[in-house]
Amino acid sequence: MTPLKWFYSFLKKYRARLCLGLFLTTCIAGLSIVNPYISGIIVDDVVLAGNYDLLPRLVACLLGVTLFTGILRFSYQVTFETASQGLLYDMRGKVYRKLLEEDFAFYNRRRTGDLMSRQTGDMDAIRHFVAAVIYTVYQNILLFAFALLMVFTVNTKLALCMLVVLPFTAVATYRQSKEVKPAFQRNRNCFSSLNAFVQENISGNRVVKAFAQEDYEIEKFEKENDKFKNSQIMGSRVWMKYVPIFEILSYSLTIILMLYGGYMVIQDEITMGDLVKVNGYLWMLNTPLRMAGWWVNDIQNFITSVEKIYATYSEEPRVRTPRTGGIKARIHGDVEFKNVSYRADNEDIVTNIDFKVKAGQRVGIIGSTGSGKSTLMNLLCRFYDTTSGEVLVDGQNVRRHDLYNLRDNIGMAMQDVFLFSDTIEGNIAYGRPDCSFEEVKHAAVMADANHFISALPEGYDTIVGERGVGLSGGQKQRISLARALLKDPSILILDDTTSAVDMETESYIQTQLGKIQKNCTVFIIAYRISSIKDADMILVMDGGHIIEQGTHEELVARGGYYAKAFHNQYGEIPYALLKEQNARRKSG
Repeated sequence: MTPLKWFYSFLKKYRARLCLGLFLTTCIAGLSIVNPYISGIIVDDVVLAGNYDLLPRLVACLLGVTLFTGILRFSYQVTFETASQGLLYDMRGKVYRKLLEEDFAFYNRRRTGDLMSRQTGDMDAIRHFVAAVIYTVYQNILLFAFALLMVFTVNTKLALCMLVVLPFTAVATYRQSKEVKPAFQRNRNCFSSLNAFVQENISGNRVVKAFAQEDYEIEKFEKENDKFKNSQIMGSRVWMKYVPIFEILSYSLTIILMLYGGYMVIQDEITMGDLVKVNGYLWMLNTPLRMAGWWVNDIQNFITSVEKIYATYSEEPRVRTPRTGGIKARIHGDVEFKNVSYRADNEDIVTNIDFKVKAGQRVGIIGSTGSGKSTLMNLLCRFYDTTSGEVLVDGQNVRRHDLYNLRDNIGMAMQDVFLFSDTIEGNIAYGRPDCSFEEVKHAAVMADANHFISALPEGYDTIVGERGVGLSGGQKQRISLARALLKDPSILILDDTTSAVDMETESYIQTQLGKIQKNCTVFIIAYRISSIKDADMILVMDGGHIIEQGTHEELVARGGYYAKAFHNQYGEIPYALLKEQNARRKSG
């Protein structure tokens, strides 16, 4: 499907309304020839011939046509504006829904500001085209044709003289359309880049202030702003080149009429009334010629915007729900990774991952930064698809599960905590909007968040700022944990969820997690040994591989990566005591 066919798929819903608007536009164009014609009659039959009895009827006709034209003009403008708003509503909703269907890889390639410009500036260019450009171009084509036809009825030679300018106008319009399209594409790209830069800096303004980099960011902004300004100027140069040509061509009609038309009146080839008629039609001939360049700009702007929106919309997600019968049921919670590897951007992220977890077990995952810990959970949630191997949930490949049902059965407290600009209650209940307040509070109690939430002036009705501004890191983590717990998931993923809380709070949370263990498979990604030491299975990752696997006691006894991490975090004495305890167990 081409971008314009895609646009028409939205437009066809409003065909009846647009046809009505074009019909009213045609009526107005037809009525536009009446007043100049009556003006010519007034000059010839009233002023020159002295037949003053006709004047009241002719003036009444002029007023009636003017009033009726005004009513029709208001009606078709409302019709086109209504159609444009409806089309924009449908298109924006469709594009937004498609954006929600896109996978992580799509958002890794796209900047937020670029996507925002698709939904704002580009959408507005389409609305303007439907609301104004369609009827304006159509009306002025009719005006030019009707006016030229009326001039032919007055005098053929005069009409042919006026036709001389048409080939020059056609050539200028064609050449401008060729030059203005790349200018508009460049302009939209620079606008998207500027929009993305501003959005990023507003979101990260605290980092900018923390590092006192205002001057540095202003300098970067000025560069982006200069690019956008230069692209606008380059586009304006195209208009500056051709708009004077259209102006000259339009004014040449006035010169032809004054010189040649005046000469014909002197030679009695036409009457003075005929000259007045043609002069009345002159604006109908001038306006299309004068405005042709601007309409070309509007049309090219519209085409460029449709192409850019469609380019974003047409990207298909690589991760999709299977078409033939995904599993839609409560997941039990068995998880297995069978020889799983994942590769992105020509780099191996994880390689040959094998492990099996029974429902209700607790799994700890530890390793250095960039070792692939979070990637395993992303593959489990099917945010990405494996390059090779299989991720099985309840013995079924996740690729065969219904995508939304799979994720609905998984509760996830992400490493990068995101809170919406909503109440605390709304953020916790995000996964289950229809739950009761008691359930929200219970989840907050389990996440050890109830006490600080209750201490806030508005409690659970407190509006948190964008991305949780106004809350500490630990408070945001506990709200995120409460949000995950409230889902009552079959699989719970905690990605470094307690890194910003104190040891006492972490111990309380671990105790609460123990209460849900029978009903839920828990994956805990952490850097603290204390977060995972009680897990049924601990996976130690490094360089995308599982280098150690076992329980806390088994891994400490091996003296490998995990034992060294335990030694570094707990010191010599606990480490030595644990080794002695393990030795006694083996000897006993």
